[in-house]
Amino acid sequence: MKCYNCGCDLSGHDYCTGCGADVSLYKKIIYISNRFYNEGLEKANVRDLTGAISSLRQSLKFDKYNIEARNLLGLVYFETGEVVAALSEWVISKNWQPKKNIADDYIDMIQTNPTRLDTINQTIKKYNQALAYCNQESMDLAIIQLKKVLSLNPKFIRAHQLLALLYINSEEWEKAKKELTKCIQIDANNTVTLRYLKEVDEMLLPEDGMKTGNKKKKRSEEVVKYQSGNETIIQPVNIKEGKGIGSLLNLGIGLLIGIAIAVCLILPARIQTAKAGINDDLRLVSEQLDSKNATIDELEQQVNELREANQTLEQDLDAYMGNDGGVQVYDTLLKAADAYLTDAEDIVTVADYLEEINEVTKEQGEGAEYSEAYEKLYNTLLALIGPAAADSYYDEGFEAYRGENYQDAIPNLERAYQYDATNGEALYYLANSYNSVGRKEDAIEAYRLVIELFPGTVKASKSETFLAELEGTD
Repeated sequence: MKCYNCGCDLSGHDYCTGCGADVSLYKKIIYISNRFYNEGLEKANVRDLTGAISSLRQSLKFDKYNIEARNLLGLVYFETGEVVAALSEWVISKNWQPKKNIADDYIDMIQTNPTRLDTINQTIKKYNQALAYCNQESMDLAIIQLKKVLSLNPKFIRAHQLLALLYINSEEWEKAKKELTKCIQIDANNTVTLRYLKEVDEMLLPEDGMKTGNKKKKRSEEVVKYQSGNETIIQPVNIKEGKGIGSLLNLGIGLLIGIAIAVCLILPARIQTAKAGINDDLRLVSEQLDSKNATIDELEQQVNELREANQTLEQDLDAYMGNDGGVQVYDTLLKAADAYLTDAEDIVTVADYLEEINEVTKEQGEGAEYSEAYEKLYNTLLALIGPAAADSYYDEGFEAYRGENYQDAIPNLERAYQYDATNGEALYYLANSYNSVGRKEDAIEAYRLVIELFPGTVKASKSETFLAELEGTD
């Protein structure tokens, strides 16, 4: 046990040997919390889950840092089908104790299994839909939804209880008792389950008694028994002891009366019973049809939702992929970063990747947009290799320029000026190269930039002369 004030291990004294704080009351609180935890553990072992939940909650009221009690409470919730409540307890437990906590395994068991997670979500949705059907008094649809819920999560006690309550409402006592028995197997001491089961048993036992009593009464009415010496004589009630013509006459009259009763009473009753049976069959078929129609509507709604989700995903994918090489730009930037991290001296390779990105972005135009992370990484790489790349391209371009190989000089001088806008020599020699290969418009623009950016220099003065010659030839 740790001191609440300084965290030192407590001894048998009523004070902390580390800081001197009074820990007598603190020890009592921790003791009570542990006692409730042990009580909850004992109840959980005998499947008294309701009692276990109550004891573990009391334990956490006294010590919210009792990790064992909180993890066990999550397990009890999970066993009763309350997955959301279980996850809540495990997440809290993990926040209190991030390391060496078995709650990590419980959470991973659910979250790392997409199928189980989807099943949990479907269970909650269908249970809520069943409640909505109950509020709308659509009991048959609610029963169907609850059966689907229990097929996904057979231990969901609240679903079993609600289904039993619906069976009680429709006076299907045997089915209700079956569901309540399943609840008892999961949680042996659930108060709601025991209350429902008591009502069901009270409705079942009197009915059996009435049936037994009616059979005995019926049998007693069918025969007459009397004792003659040591023998028991059984005689039908309706048989008379009369003989001769009187008996035959009575027999004939009884036969006529029986036929009249059959024609006037029994036959209409049979017809009415047959009609009632047909009506019951029609009602059952109608209920089944309504249920199937509801299922079809639900499936159609799910199909429409999936179609809309698919269209949204396709639009998002198109927006991400793009028709203008958006993914190519990101991929090339990652290659440039990898090349720099692999060999920081290989400036040319990184610069080639950045040039490839520039060509794609030029094709995309001004409408292309990229993420903030992309812009930051691109600018970082450009700043890291810019000076070295500018010097390298300038050296190659100037060598080609001196050898009067202007076609090879132009791309290198362009890149040198692109990476270092302060390099006036690169811009000046680039203008001369444009002029030498006959690219008049590009030469004029380059000379103007030299004059504008580097005024008062020799290269600006020479640029003015060349510019006047070019503009004079127009």
